[in-house]
Amino acid sequence: MAYTETTTTSYGGRLSRSLKGIVGGLIAFIAGTALLFWNEGNYVKTYKALNEAQDATIAVDSVAERDPALNGKVIHASARAETEDILRDPAFDVSVNAISLQRSVEYYQYEERSSTTTRDKIGGGEEKVTTYTYSADWQSEPINSSEFKDPKYQGSNFTLYQVQDQEQFAKNVSFGAYSLPDFFIESIPANEPVDVTLGEENQRKLEEAIRQHPRGPRLPEDTNAVAPAVVHVQANTVYLGENPSAPKVGDLRITFSSAQPQDVSIIGKVNGSTFGRYVAKSGKAISRLETGIVSAEEMFAHAQAENTFLTWILRLVGVVLVCAGLRGIFGILEAIAKVLPFLGDIVGVGVSLVTGIIGLAWSLLWIAIAWLTYRPLIGVPLLVAAVALVIWLKKKAPKAPSTPPSAAIT
Repeated sequence: MAYTETTTTSYGGRLSRSLKGIVGGLIAFIAGTALLFWNEGNYVKTYKALNEAQDATIAVDSVAERDPALNGKVIHASARAETEDILRDPAFDVSVNAISLQRSVEYYQYEERSSTTTRDKIGGGEEKVTTYTYSADWQSEPINSSEFKDPKYQGSNFTLYQVQDQEQFAKNVSFGAYSLPDFFIESIPANEPVDVTLGEENQRKLEEAIRQHPRGPRLPEDTNAVAPAVVHVQANTVYLGENPSAPKVGDLRITFSSAQPQDVSIIGKVNGSTFGRYVAKSGKAISRLETGIVSAEEMFAHAQAENTFLTWILRLVGVVLVCAGLRGIFGILEAIAKVLPFLGDIVGVGVSLVTGIIGLAWSLLWIAIAWLTYRPLIGVPLLVAAVALVIWLKKKAPKAPSTPPSAAIT
């Protein structure tokens, strides 16, 4: 059953909240503007650095033997990443020859969700009705239920056993006659399942810890009865709880995966027997590893595509911050008009529309300024578009009525 909470805000409280919103809006507006300018510069620097690195990259057909002539050069090469290291997780008796070993823990927990409806009152007050619902599902982190709104669910979450995510990496990974540095090793994805063979001693320790938990499953009172298992192992998963098919709050699911020796392709600067990052003139550090046999052209194309994608995401974030900031600054106008709800709604729509257009024009203006700084040929058209939008907005703004001339006295 859903739990509801009703709060009422007076007209004065609403105005006070709007005044505080001006400060938050100003911060968001400044942060969005700064992000837009920085983002465009970062895109251009990364774009140029990738092109610079691509021009400097030498394609090497084989790294089976070290070539002293390559020292200090940026190379592209494909070879098998190999290791003889054995990675172990003694708590679960996992042992594997791998580049990395990952332990991922999930917790079955109640999660609180909320939805709010708002009703304006004559006189400027506001009534909010918030509905809270609860459902259990697997989570990557335990959820603190002591702050849940519904008293029936407060303190409902717990975990039967304390265990954390863990990731280990091999210390020695060869790449032909070279060795891979840590930043390359850590970028190889751990997507191969690792079967678990839990030993009797560790299984006994886990069972004892779970049954000793204050809210854990208890042994049957009948000493002759067989106690149901609370530790279940299947393939690469250890399940802590009574029934994997019917999870309960407090249960845990622990999975193991690894990065196995495999073919990889790299772009890096040869540094003796290993590799480093290429530092471009702008100061940007460039290096890249992809799994499989991938050409240098494809790897740089992927890097440029990622740079473009990230830039568009941050552009969107910047525009939203600017528009939201302006909305927060001028939200006081809507709050004042809410003394009559229908009037407040009209003013709110107008404020949202105007701040949205101004925010977009302001964002385009700063993007254009950034491009004028870094790439003038592209910045000029953007600046023209921003100015055109401002002029259009000014023309569409309502004009104050002119004062009629006084009638002549006869």
